Amino acid sequence: MREEMAQREAAELHRSHQKPRSPEGWGLLLVLWYLAFYKPIITEGHLRRKNIEFIFIRFSAWQYAGCDKLWAGLVTTLCDNIRHHFGALPLSVYHVMGTRPRFASGFSQKEWVLKKGTCLKLWGLLLVLGAGLSVLLVALLVPGIKDNHALKVVGSTITSLSGSSLVLGAFSILKNLLVSEKQKIERLTNSEKFASQLGFMSKVHREVEVLVDFLAFMEIFERRRLRVVLEITSLDVCYPEKVAGVLNAMNTLLSDANTPFIFILAVDPSVIIPCLEQTSCMKGLADNGYLYLNRTVTLPFSIPEMGARSRLRYLEAAVQTREDLMYRIITSNVERRRAKCQSVPEVPSRREMDAEAVRCIHEAFRCLHDGADPLARYLPANNTHVRRIVNTIPVTLRLLLHRAGIPGTPSPRAAAAWVVLADQWPCRLSWALQCLEDGWQSQPTPDFSKRSLWSIFQENVGELSALRQPLHNVLTLDGDPELFQTFLASDFPFTARDAHAFLGVTVNLDHSIRHKMGLLRGLDRLK
Repeated sequence: MREEMAQREAAELHRSHQKPRSPEGWGLLLVLWYLAFYKPIITEGHLRRKNIEFIFIRFSAWQYAGCDKLWAGLVTTLCDNIRHHFGALPLSVYHVMGTRPRFASGFSQKEWVLKKGTCLKLWGLLLVLGAGLSVLLVALLVPGIKDNHALKVVGSTITSLSGSSLVLGAFSILKNLLVSEKQKIERLTNSEKFASQLGFMSKVHREVEVLVDFLAFMEIFERRRLRVVLEITSLDVCYPEKVAGVLNAMNTLLSDANTPFIFILAVDPSVIIPCLEQTSCMKGLADNGYLYLNRTVTLPFSIPEMGARSRLRYLEAAVQTREDLMYRIITSNVERRRAKCQSVPEVPSRREMDAEAVRCIHEAFRCLHDGADPLARYLPANNTHVRRIVNTIPVTLRLLLHRAGIPGTPSPRAAAAWVVLADQWPCRLSWALQCLEDGWQSQPTPDFSKRSLWSIFQENVGELSALRQPLHNVLTLDGDPELFQTFLASDFPFTARDAHAFLGVTVNLDHSIRHKMGLLRGLDRLK
Protein backbone atom coordinates (compact mmCIF):
# COMPACT_ATOMS: atom_id res chain seq x y z
CA MET A 1 0.00 0.00 0.00
CA ARG A 2 2.89 2.36 0.72
CA GLU A 3 4.46 1.55 -2.65
CA GLU A 4 1.15 2.17 -4.39
CA MET A 5 0.82 5.47 -2.54
CA ALA A 6 4.28 6.62 -3.70
CA GLN A 7 3.65 5.58 -7.33
CA ARG A 8 0.31 7.37 -7.48
CA GLU A 9 1.80 10.50 -5.92
CA ALA A 10 4.52 10.66 -8.58
CA ALA A 11 2.07 9.98 -11.43
CA GLU A 12 -0.37 12.67 -10.23
CA LEU A 13 2.44 15.22 -9.87
CA HIS A 14 3.51 14.48 -13.44
CA ARG A 15 -0.08 14.83 -14.69
CA SER A 16 -1.32 17.94 -12.87
CA HIS A 17 1.95 19.60 -11.75
CA GLN A 18 0.29 20.33 -8.39
CA LYS A 19 2.13 19.41 -5.25
CA PRO A 20 0.05 18.11 -2.35
CA ARG A 21 -0.22 20.28 0.75
CA SER A 22 0.25 19.34 4.38
CA PRO A 23 -1.26 20.98 7.51
CA GLU A 24 2.18 21.62 9.00
CA GLY A 25 4.20 24.82 9.34
CA TRP A 26 2.78 27.48 7.01
CA GLY A 27 0.27 24.87 5.87
CA LEU A 28 -1.31 24.95 9.33
CA LEU A 29 -2.03 28.70 9.03
CA LEU A 30 -3.40 28.14 5.53
CA VAL A 31 -5.75 25.35 6.59
CA LEU A 32 -7.02 27.45 9.51
CA TRP A 33 -7.71 30.32 7.09
CA TYR A 34 -9.67 28.01 4.78
CA LEU A 35 -11.56 26.51 7.72
CA ALA A 36 -12.68 29.93 8.92
CA PHE A 37 -13.56 31.71 5.69
CA TYR A 38 -14.01 29.23 2.82
CA LYS A 39 -16.35 26.43 1.76
CA PRO A 40 -14.76 23.40 0.07
CA ILE A 41 -16.16 22.32 -3.31
CA ILE A 42 -15.81 18.85 -4.82
CA THR A 43 -14.94 19.53 -8.45
CA GLU A 44 -14.41 17.31 -11.46
CA GLY A 45 -10.68 17.91 -11.17
CA HIS A 46 -10.68 16.64 -7.61
CA LEU A 47 -12.59 13.50 -8.60
CA ARG A 48 -10.00 12.77 -11.30
CA ARG A 49 -7.13 12.82 -8.81
CA LYS A 50 -5.59 9.39 -8.38
CA ASN A 51 -3.01 10.16 -5.69
CA ILE A 52 -3.90 8.79 -2.29
CA GLU A 53 -2.61 8.79 1.27
CA PHE A 54 -3.25 5.90 3.62
CA ILE A 55 -3.53 6.70 7.32
CA PHE A 56 -2.65 3.46 9.09
CA ILE A 57 -4.22 2.75 12.49
CA ARG A 58 -3.52 -0.43 14.42
CA PHE A 59 -6.21 -1.66 16.80
CA SER A 60 -5.36 -4.56 19.10
CA ALA A 61 -8.63 -5.88 20.48
CA TRP A 62 -6.78 -7.50 23.37
CA GLN A 63 -5.93 -4.07 24.82
CA TYR A 64 -9.65 -3.25 25.14
CA ALA A 65 -10.88 -6.74 26.04
CA GLY A 66 -11.58 -5.68 29.61
CA CYS A 67 -14.00 -2.84 28.80
CA ASP A 68 -17.76 -3.35 28.59
CA LYS A 69 -18.03 -2.39 24.93
CA LEU A 70 -15.07 -3.40 22.80
CA TRP A 71 -16.44 -1.59 19.76
CA ALA A 72 -16.35 1.69 21.74
CA GLY A 73 -12.59 1.16 22.02
CA LEU A 74 -12.45 0.80 18.24
CA VAL A 75 -14.23 4.14 17.72
CA THR A 76 -12.11 5.96 20.31
CA THR A 77 -8.92 4.59 18.71
CA LEU A 78 -10.12 5.85 15.34
CA CYS A 79 -10.91 9.33 16.69
CA ASP A 80 -7.70 9.62 18.67
CA ASN A 81 -5.42 8.61 15.78
CA ILE A 82 -7.08 10.99 13.29
CA ARG A 83 -6.76 13.82 15.81
CA HIS A 84 -3.10 12.97 16.32
CA HIS A 85 -2.41 12.72 12.57
CA PHE A 86 -3.85 16.10 11.56
CA GLY A 87 -3.36 17.93 14.84
CA ALA A 88 -5.84 18.99 17.49
CA LEU A 89 -6.21 22.61 16.34
CA PRO A 90 -7.55 22.03 12.77
CA LEU A 91 -10.06 19.47 14.02
CA SER A 92 -11.18 21.78 16.86
CA VAL A 93 -11.69 24.70 14.48
CA TYR A 94 -13.61 22.42 12.09
CA HIS A 95 -16.01 21.46 14.91
CA VAL A 96 -16.91 25.16 15.31
CA MET A 97 -16.45 26.81 11.91
CA GLY A 98 -15.91 24.00 9.39
CA THR A 99 -18.21 23.36 6.44
CA ARG A 100 -19.00 20.01 4.85
CA PRO A 101 -17.82 19.80 1.21
CA ARG A 102 -20.49 19.99 -1.47
CA PHE A 103 -20.43 19.08 -5.13
CA ALA A 104 -19.79 21.77 -7.72
CA SER A 105 -22.64 22.99 -9.88
CA GLY A 106 -21.76 22.52 -13.53
CA PHE A 107 -18.14 22.19 -14.65
CA SER A 108 -16.64 24.79 -12.33
CA GLN A 109 -13.08 23.99 -11.23
CA LYS A 110 -13.16 26.41 -8.31
CA GLU A 111 -12.45 24.37 -5.16
CA TRP A 112 -12.93 27.12 -2.57
CA VAL A 113 -15.82 29.55 -2.22
CA LEU A 114 -15.80 32.42 0.23
CA LYS A 115 -18.23 32.18 3.14
CA LYS A 116 -20.05 35.44 2.56
CA GLY A 117 -22.35 35.02 5.53
CA THR A 118 -19.46 34.29 7.90
CA CYS A 119 -17.46 37.25 6.58
CA LEU A 120 -20.44 39.61 6.91
CA LYS A 121 -21.13 38.41 10.46
CA LEU A 122 -17.50 38.81 11.43
CA TRP A 123 -17.19 42.26 9.89
CA GLY A 124 -20.49 43.27 11.45
CA LEU A 125 -19.36 42.12 14.90
CA LEU A 126 -16.04 43.94 14.48
CA LEU A 127 -17.81 47.15 13.39
CA VAL A 128 -20.28 46.97 16.27
CA LEU A 129 -17.43 46.22 18.67
CA GLY A 130 -15.45 49.18 17.29
CA ALA A 131 -18.46 51.45 17.56
CA GLY A 132 -19.14 50.35 21.12
CA LEU A 133 -15.54 50.89 22.12
CA SER A 134 -15.58 54.35 20.50
CA VAL A 135 -18.73 55.36 22.36
CA LEU A 136 -17.30 54.02 25.60
CA LEU A 137 -14.00 55.84 25.16
CA VAL A 138 -15.78 59.07 24.30
CA ALA A 139 -17.96 58.76 27.38
CA LEU A 140 -14.91 58.15 29.55
CA LEU A 141 -12.34 60.57 28.12
CA VAL A 142 -14.01 63.52 26.35
CA PRO A 143 -14.50 66.53 28.73
CA GLY A 144 -18.07 67.61 29.16
CA ILE A 145 -19.43 64.14 28.34
CA LYS A 146 -17.85 62.24 31.26
CA ASP A 147 -20.90 62.81 33.43
CA ASN A 148 -23.26 61.29 30.84
CA HIS A 149 -24.04 57.91 32.45
CA ALA A 150 -26.48 56.89 29.72
CA LEU A 151 -23.74 57.09 27.09
CA LYS A 152 -21.45 54.95 29.22
CA VAL A 153 -24.16 52.31 29.63
CA VAL A 154 -24.86 52.24 25.88
CA GLY A 155 -21.15 51.93 25.01
CA SER A 156 -20.47 49.18 27.53
CA THR A 157 -23.59 47.24 26.47
CA ILE A 158 -22.70 47.34 22.77
CA THR A 159 -19.10 46.34 23.51
CA SER A 160 -20.07 43.44 25.78
CA LEU A 161 -22.71 42.05 23.42
CA SER A 162 -20.49 42.14 20.34
CA GLY A 163 -17.41 40.92 22.21
CA SER A 164 -19.27 38.06 23.87
CA SER A 165 -20.05 36.49 20.49
CA LEU A 166 -16.36 36.46 19.60
CA VAL A 167 -15.46 35.13 23.05
CA LEU A 168 -18.05 32.33 22.77
CA GLY A 169 -16.60 31.25 19.43
CA ALA A 170 -13.07 31.22 20.82
CA PHE A 171 -14.32 29.35 23.90
CA SER A 172 -15.94 26.66 21.73
CA ILE A 173 -12.67 26.16 19.82
CA LEU A 174 -10.73 25.98 23.09
CA LYS A 175 -13.22 23.48 24.51
CA ASN A 176 -12.86 21.16 21.49
CA LEU A 177 -9.11 21.61 21.69
CA LEU A 178 -8.96 20.46 25.31
CA VAL A 179 -11.68 17.79 25.16
CA SER A 180 -10.97 15.29 22.39
CA GLU A 181 -13.48 13.05 20.62
CA LYS A 182 -12.03 10.09 22.49
CA GLN A 183 -12.73 11.76 25.84
CA LYS A 184 -16.28 12.60 24.74
CA ILE A 185 -17.06 8.99 23.86
CA GLU A 186 -15.42 7.71 27.05
CA ARG A 187 -17.50 10.20 29.05
CA LEU A 188 -20.65 8.93 27.32
CA THR A 189 -19.61 5.36 28.07
CA ASN A 190 -19.22 6.12 31.77
CA SER A 191 -22.52 8.00 32.03
CA GLU A 192 -25.74 6.56 33.41
CA LYS A 193 -27.35 6.69 29.97
CA PHE A 194 -24.93 4.07 28.73
CA ALA A 195 -26.76 1.28 30.52
CA SER A 196 -29.99 1.98 28.63
CA GLN A 197 -28.29 3.21 25.44
CA LEU A 198 -30.59 6.28 25.36
CA GLY A 199 -29.23 8.45 22.61
CA PHE A 200 -25.77 6.96 23.03
CA MET A 201 -25.34 5.48 19.54
CA SER A 202 -26.62 8.64 17.86
CA LYS A 203 -24.03 10.76 19.67
CA VAL A 204 -21.22 8.37 18.76
CA HIS A 205 -22.42 8.27 15.16
CA ARG A 206 -22.45 12.08 15.13
CA GLU A 207 -18.81 12.19 16.23
CA VAL A 208 -17.88 9.75 13.47
CA GLU A 209 -19.79 11.82 10.91
CA VAL A 210 -17.79 14.91 11.91
CA LEU A 211 -14.59 12.95 11.37
CA VAL A 212 -15.76 11.78 7.93
CA ASP A 213 -16.65 15.35 6.91
CA PHE A 214 -13.32 16.62 8.24
CA LEU A 215 -11.47 14.00 6.18
CA ALA A 216 -13.41 15.11 3.09
CA PHE A 217 -12.39 18.71 3.82
CA MET A 218 -8.74 17.73 4.22
CA GLU A 219 -8.86 15.78 0.94
CA ILE A 220 -9.56 19.00 -0.96
CA PHE A 221 -7.01 20.97 1.03
CA GLU A 222 -4.22 18.39 0.62
CA ARG A 223 -5.14 17.76 -3.06
CA ARG A 224 -5.29 13.98 -2.72
CA ARG A 225 -7.56 11.19 -1.56
CA LEU A 226 -7.44 10.11 2.09
CA ARG A 227 -8.17 6.60 3.31
CA VAL A 228 -8.06 5.47 6.93
CA VAL A 229 -6.79 1.88 7.18
CA LEU A 230 -7.68 0.16 10.46
CA GLU A 231 -5.79 -3.04 11.12
CA ILE A 232 -7.75 -5.11 13.65
CA THR A 233 -5.75 -7.84 15.38
CA SER A 234 -6.04 -10.13 18.43
CA LEU A 235 -9.81 -10.39 17.97
CA ASP A 236 -9.63 -14.18 18.22
CA VAL A 237 -8.54 -14.00 21.88
CA CYS A 238 -11.61 -12.05 23.05
CA TYR A 239 -15.00 -13.18 24.31
CA PRO A 240 -17.69 -14.05 21.72
CA GLU A 241 -19.95 -11.08 22.52
CA LYS A 242 -17.08 -8.63 22.09
CA VAL A 243 -16.07 -10.22 18.78
CA ALA A 244 -19.58 -9.68 17.45
CA GLY A 245 -19.57 -6.10 18.80
CA VAL A 246 -16.43 -5.18 16.87
CA LEU A 247 -17.80 -6.66 13.65
CA ASN A 248 -21.05 -4.74 14.14
CA ALA A 249 -19.05 -1.54 14.71
CA MET A 250 -17.22 -2.19 11.43
CA ASN A 251 -20.52 -2.58 9.61
CA THR A 252 -21.82 0.64 11.21
CA LEU A 253 -18.77 2.64 10.15
CA LEU A 254 -19.00 1.20 6.63
CA SER A 255 -22.76 1.71 6.31
CA ASP A 256 -22.27 4.89 4.28
CA ALA A 257 -20.97 4.28 0.76
CA ASN A 258 -18.66 7.31 0.91
CA THR A 259 -16.88 6.51 4.17
CA PRO A 260 -13.08 6.65 3.79
CA PHE A 261 -12.43 3.59 5.96
CA ILE A 262 -10.64 0.37 5.03
CA PHE A 263 -10.65 -2.44 7.59
CA ILE A 264 -7.99 -5.14 7.57
CA LEU A 265 -9.33 -7.93 9.74
CA ALA A 266 -6.48 -10.27 10.69
CA VAL A 267 -8.17 -13.23 12.37
CA ASP A 268 -8.31 -17.00 12.41
CA PRO A 269 -11.75 -17.95 11.00
CA SER A 270 -11.72 -21.29 12.82
CA VAL A 271 -11.76 -19.31 16.09
CA ILE A 272 -13.96 -16.36 15.07
CA ILE A 273 -16.82 -18.35 13.52
CA PRO A 274 -17.62 -20.44 16.65
CA CYS A 275 -17.57 -17.18 18.65
CA LEU A 276 -20.12 -15.62 16.30
CA GLU A 277 -22.34 -18.70 16.41
CA GLN A 278 -22.55 -18.43 20.21
CA THR A 279 -23.99 -14.91 20.07
CA SER A 280 -27.44 -13.61 19.18
CA CYS A 281 -26.24 -11.88 16.00
CA MET A 282 -26.72 -15.14 14.08
CA LYS A 283 -30.50 -15.07 14.35
CA GLY A 284 -31.89 -15.06 10.84
CA LEU A 285 -28.73 -16.57 9.33
CA ALA A 286 -29.46 -20.15 10.47
CA ASP A 287 -26.72 -19.80 13.13
CA ASN A 288 -24.13 -19.97 10.35
CA GLY A 289 -21.02 -17.95 11.18
CA TYR A 290 -19.61 -18.43 7.68
CA LEU A 291 -22.59 -16.60 6.16
CA TYR A 292 -22.13 -13.68 8.55
CA LEU A 293 -18.42 -13.44 7.83
CA ASN A 294 -19.00 -13.64 4.07
CA ARG A 295 -21.45 -10.74 4.26
CA THR A 296 -19.03 -8.66 6.35
CA VAL A 297 -15.74 -9.23 4.51
CA THR A 298 -15.74 -7.76 0.99
CA LEU A 299 -12.25 -8.91 -0.02
CA PRO A 300 -11.36 -12.25 1.57
CA PHE A 301 -7.69 -13.15 1.50
CA SER A 302 -6.59 -16.42 3.05
CA ILE A 303 -2.83 -16.44 3.53
CA PRO A 304 -1.33 -19.41 1.63
CA GLU A 305 0.85 -21.94 3.37
CA MET A 306 4.33 -20.64 4.02
CA GLY A 307 7.05 -21.87 1.69
CA ALA A 308 10.41 -23.33 2.70
CA ARG A 309 12.29 -20.07 2.13
CA SER A 310 9.82 -18.06 4.23
CA ARG A 311 10.01 -20.59 7.04
CA LEU A 312 13.79 -20.37 7.14
CA ARG A 313 13.56 -16.57 7.13
CA TYR A 314 11.19 -16.64 10.12
CA LEU A 315 13.49 -19.10 11.85
CA GLU A 316 16.49 -16.84 11.31
CA ALA A 317 14.59 -13.84 12.67
CA ALA A 318 13.56 -15.84 15.75
CA VAL A 319 17.10 -17.11 16.37
CA GLN A 320 18.49 -13.58 16.19
CA THR A 321 16.37 -12.66 19.22
CA ARG A 322 18.42 -15.12 21.31
CA GLU A 323 21.06 -12.58 22.24
CA ASP A 324 22.08 -14.57 25.29
CA LEU A 325 23.71 -17.23 23.10
CA MET A 326 26.28 -14.91 21.52
CA TYR A 327 26.95 -13.20 24.85
CA ARG A 328 27.74 -16.50 26.57
CA ILE A 329 30.07 -17.58 23.76
CA ILE A 330 32.02 -14.31 23.96
CA THR A 331 32.37 -14.46 27.74
CA SER A 332 33.51 -18.10 27.65
CA ASN A 333 36.15 -17.30 25.01
CA VAL A 334 37.46 -14.41 27.13
CA GLU A 335 37.73 -16.66 30.19
CA ARG A 336 39.52 -19.37 28.20
CA ARG A 337 42.09 -16.89 26.80
CA ARG A 338 42.68 -15.43 30.23
CA ALA A 339 43.35 -18.92 31.64
CA LYS A 340 45.85 -19.65 28.85
CA CYS A 341 47.68 -16.36 29.38
CA GLN A 342 48.08 -17.11 33.09
CA SER A 343 49.30 -20.67 32.31
CA VAL A 344 46.69 -22.14 34.60
CA PRO A 345 45.58 -25.70 33.74
CA GLU A 346 42.05 -25.70 32.45
CA VAL A 347 39.51 -27.30 34.74
CA PRO A 348 35.98 -27.98 33.55
CA SER A 349 33.92 -25.20 35.06
CA ARG A 350 30.36 -24.06 34.88
CA ARG A 351 31.29 -21.50 32.22
CA GLU A 352 32.84 -24.21 30.04
CA MET A 353 29.80 -26.40 30.48
CA ASP A 354 27.68 -23.45 29.50
CA ALA A 355 29.85 -22.80 26.44
CA GLU A 356 29.44 -26.44 25.40
CA ALA A 357 25.68 -26.09 25.75
CA VAL A 358 25.77 -22.99 23.55
CA ARG A 359 27.77 -24.91 20.95
CA CYS A 360 25.16 -27.66 20.92
CA ILE A 361 22.35 -25.10 20.63
CA HIS A 362 24.01 -23.45 17.65
CA GLU A 363 24.50 -26.83 16.01
CA ALA A 364 20.80 -27.62 16.49
CA PHE A 365 19.84 -24.28 14.95
CA ARG A 366 22.14 -24.94 12.00
CA CYS A 367 20.32 -28.22 11.35
CA LEU A 368 16.99 -26.39 11.40
CA HIS A 369 18.28 -23.69 9.07
CA ASP A 370 19.92 -26.09 6.61
CA GLY A 371 17.57 -26.45 3.64
CA ALA A 372 19.18 -29.78 2.70
CA ASP A 373 18.43 -31.30 6.12
CA PRO A 374 15.07 -33.15 6.26
CA LEU A 375 14.36 -31.45 9.60
CA ALA A 376 13.93 -28.07 7.90
CA ARG A 377 10.84 -29.17 5.98
CA TYR A 378 9.03 -29.99 9.23
CA LEU A 379 9.22 -26.42 10.47
CA PRO A 380 5.71 -25.04 11.15
CA ALA A 381 4.26 -22.27 9.03
CA ASN A 382 3.02 -20.37 12.07
CA ASN A 383 5.46 -17.75 13.35
CA THR A 384 4.33 -18.33 16.95
CA HIS A 385 5.18 -22.04 16.68
CA VAL A 386 8.59 -21.20 15.19
CA ARG A 387 9.41 -18.92 18.11
CA ARG A 388 8.20 -21.57 20.54
CA ILE A 389 10.56 -24.13 18.99
CA VAL A 390 13.46 -21.67 19.03
CA ASN A 391 12.83 -20.91 22.71
CA THR A 392 12.44 -24.58 23.67
CA ILE A 393 15.55 -26.04 21.99
CA PRO A 394 18.04 -24.27 24.33
CA VAL A 395 16.13 -25.38 27.42
CA THR A 396 15.93 -28.98 26.21
CA LEU A 397 19.63 -29.21 25.35
CA ARG A 398 20.73 -27.65 28.63
CA LEU A 399 18.58 -30.12 30.57
CA LEU A 400 20.02 -33.03 28.57
CA LEU A 401 23.57 -31.90 29.22
CA HIS A 402 22.82 -31.43 32.90
CA ARG A 403 21.34 -34.93 33.17
CA ALA A 404 24.11 -36.62 31.21
CA GLY A 405 26.86 -34.83 33.10
CA ILE A 406 29.26 -35.13 30.14
CA PRO A 407 29.27 -32.39 27.47
CA GLY A 408 28.61 -33.59 23.95
CA THR A 409 26.61 -36.69 24.90
CA PRO A 410 23.23 -35.68 23.40
CA SER A 411 22.80 -35.22 19.68
CA PRO A 412 21.74 -31.60 19.04
CA ARG A 413 20.01 -32.60 15.81
CA ALA A 414 18.01 -35.34 17.57
CA ALA A 415 17.04 -32.94 20.36
CA ALA A 416 15.85 -30.34 17.84
CA ALA A 417 13.87 -33.01 15.99
CA TRP A 418 12.26 -34.13 19.25
CA VAL A 419 11.23 -30.55 20.07
CA VAL A 420 9.66 -30.17 16.61
CA LEU A 421 7.87 -33.51 17.05
CA ALA A 422 6.39 -32.45 20.40
CA ASP A 423 5.32 -29.07 19.01
CA GLN A 424 3.70 -30.32 15.80
CA TRP A 425 2.00 -33.53 16.98
CA PRO A 426 1.41 -33.28 20.74
CA CYS A 427 -1.58 -35.65 20.74
CA ARG A 428 -0.06 -38.46 18.67
CA LEU A 429 3.27 -38.21 20.48
CA SER A 430 1.51 -38.29 23.87
CA TRP A 431 -0.39 -41.41 22.77
CA ALA A 432 2.81 -43.12 21.62
CA LEU A 433 4.52 -42.24 24.92
CA GLN A 434 1.56 -43.54 26.94
CA CYS A 435 1.57 -46.82 25.01
CA LEU A 436 5.34 -46.99 25.49
CA GLU A 437 4.96 -46.49 29.23
CA ASP A 438 2.28 -49.19 29.48
CA GLY A 439 4.33 -51.58 27.37
CA TRP A 440 7.48 -50.91 29.39
CA GLN A 441 5.62 -51.76 32.59
CA SER A 442 4.34 -55.05 31.16
CA GLN A 443 7.60 -56.21 29.44
CA PRO A 444 10.72 -54.28 30.54
CA THR A 445 13.14 -56.18 28.24
CA PRO A 446 16.18 -54.92 26.30
CA ASP A 447 14.47 -55.88 23.04
CA PHE A 448 11.53 -53.64 23.83
CA SER A 449 13.80 -50.62 24.28
CA LYS A 450 15.07 -51.13 20.71
CA ARG A 451 11.61 -50.95 19.17
CA SER A 452 10.80 -47.89 17.11
CA LEU A 453 8.33 -45.37 18.41
CA TRP A 454 6.45 -45.53 15.11
CA SER A 455 5.84 -49.29 15.40
CA ILE A 456 4.48 -48.80 18.93
CA PHE A 457 2.15 -46.07 17.70
CA GLN A 458 1.05 -48.16 14.71
CA GLU A 459 0.10 -51.11 16.91
CA ASN A 460 -2.17 -48.96 19.09
CA VAL A 461 -3.57 -46.49 16.54
CA GLY A 462 -6.88 -48.37 16.41
CA GLU A 463 -7.40 -47.81 20.12
CA LEU A 464 -6.68 -44.09 19.62
CA SER A 465 -9.28 -43.98 16.84
CA ALA A 466 -11.86 -45.44 19.23
CA LEU A 467 -11.13 -42.63 21.72
CA ARG A 468 -11.24 -39.82 19.15
CA GLN A 469 -14.51 -38.42 20.55
CA PRO A 470 -13.24 -37.61 24.08
CA LEU A 471 -9.86 -36.59 22.60
CA HIS A 472 -11.32 -34.45 19.82
CA ASN A 473 -10.02 -31.11 21.12
CA VAL A 474 -6.54 -32.53 21.66
CA LEU A 475 -6.41 -34.15 18.21
CA THR A 476 -7.08 -30.78 16.59
CA LEU A 477 -3.70 -29.61 17.91
CA ASP A 478 -1.84 -32.04 15.66
CA GLY A 479 -0.42 -31.25 12.26
CA ASP A 480 -0.53 -33.35 9.10
CA PRO A 481 -0.84 -37.10 10.00
CA GLU A 482 1.04 -38.15 6.84
CA LEU A 483 3.99 -35.96 7.83
CA PHE A 484 3.91 -37.55 11.28
CA GLN A 485 4.31 -40.97 9.67
CA THR A 486 7.16 -39.79 7.46
CA PHE A 487 8.85 -38.10 10.41
CA LEU A 488 8.91 -41.16 12.67
CA ALA A 489 9.02 -43.95 10.09
CA SER A 490 11.87 -42.74 7.88
CA ASP A 491 13.48 -39.37 8.70
CA PHE A 492 13.77 -39.65 12.50
CA PRO A 493 13.16 -43.26 13.63
CA PHE A 494 13.27 -42.65 17.37
CA THR A 495 13.38 -45.81 19.48
CA ALA A 496 11.80 -46.51 22.83
CA ARG A 497 15.17 -45.88 24.47
CA ASP A 498 15.42 -42.45 22.79
CA ALA A 499 11.90 -41.57 23.89
CA HIS A 500 12.68 -42.60 27.45
CA ALA A 501 15.81 -40.42 27.45
CA PHE A 502 13.96 -37.39 26.06
CA LEU A 503 10.80 -37.76 28.14
CA GLY A 504 12.29 -36.23 31.28
CA VAL A 505 13.41 -33.07 29.47
CA THR A 506 10.43 -32.53 27.18
CA VAL A 507 9.18 -29.16 28.36
CA ASN A 508 7.05 -28.16 25.33
CA LEU A 509 4.62 -31.09 25.69
CA ASP A 510 1.63 -30.85 28.00
CA HIS A 511 1.97 -33.98 30.13
CA SER A 512 -1.62 -33.69 31.29
CA ILE A 513 -2.62 -34.91 27.81
CA ARG A 514 -0.75 -38.17 28.36
CA HIS A 515 -2.23 -38.57 31.84
CA LYS A 516 -5.74 -38.11 30.42
CA MET A 517 -4.99 -40.69 27.75
CA GLY A 518 -3.78 -43.14 30.38
CA LEU A 519 -7.03 -42.70 32.32
CA LEU A 520 -9.20 -43.13 29.21
CA ARG A 521 -7.21 -46.17 28.12
CA GLY A 522 -7.61 -47.78 31.53
CA LEU A 523 -11.37 -47.12 31.55
CA ASP A 524 -11.72 -48.48 28.04
CA ARG A 525 -9.97 -51.70 29.00
CA LEU A 526 -12.30 -52.11 31.98
CA LYS A 527 -15.21 -52.27 29.54
